[in-house]
Amino acid sequence: MKVGVLGTGDVGRVLGSAMITLGHEVMLGSRESSNPKTADWTQQNGTKASGGTFADTAKFGDLIFLCTLWSGTENALRLAGHENFNGKILIDTTNPLVFTPNQPPALALGHTDSGGEQVQRWLPKAKVVKAFNIVGNAHMFHPRFPGGPPTMFFCGNDEHAKKSVDGLLHEFGWETIDIGGIEGARLLEPICILWVKYGVQAGTWNHAFKLLRK
Repeated sequence: MKVGVLGTGDVGRVLGSAMITLGHEVMLGSRESSNPKTADWTQQNGTKASGGTFADTAKFGDLIFLCTLWSGTENALRLAGHENFNGKILIDTTNPLVFTPNQPPALALGHTDSGGEQVQRWLPKAKVVKAFNIVGNAHMFHPRFPGGPPTMFFCGNDEHAKKSVDGLLHEFGWETIDIGGIEGARLLEPICILWVKYGVQAGTWNHAFKLLRK
């Protein structure tokens, strides 16, 4: 499968490398195809790795990961070309965070809207699935914790797309729970804030959430 990753930050590079490990071809996209982060990443990941602009990447991918900072997400999707997402699964890993000096991050959207819903509105013909937004990039692929695989909650409007993402999450080593339509992002995105708050208080980022059943 051809996979596009929009964003050259830690999350995008980690997920791109993971997909290459699973045998897929991956293009890492940014505003400029000559991005130095992209060059380093492609050199480290071999012949299945390539780089390009946001538009190149959106055209390339059969499956696309959205891994941009929220402040640049709308512009990145515009540069990618909305038509290049039509009919494709877009895994939205973003959180709509606002950063203020000397303050913990806060949500720009919440309660009655979410980043996931906004992305679906920007790309009405894409199959948006919110996932990977509730854990740090270090544990996104093959997470190993003493209590067993952690739980990845995900949501989206297209049932076929969610089944595909569910299968991919299991390949990544996660237990999964589908919480319904894309409006479920209103619940998932605040979990990011909880993840960050615990990390700040505990002084560690080696944690993830797990739903316990009886």
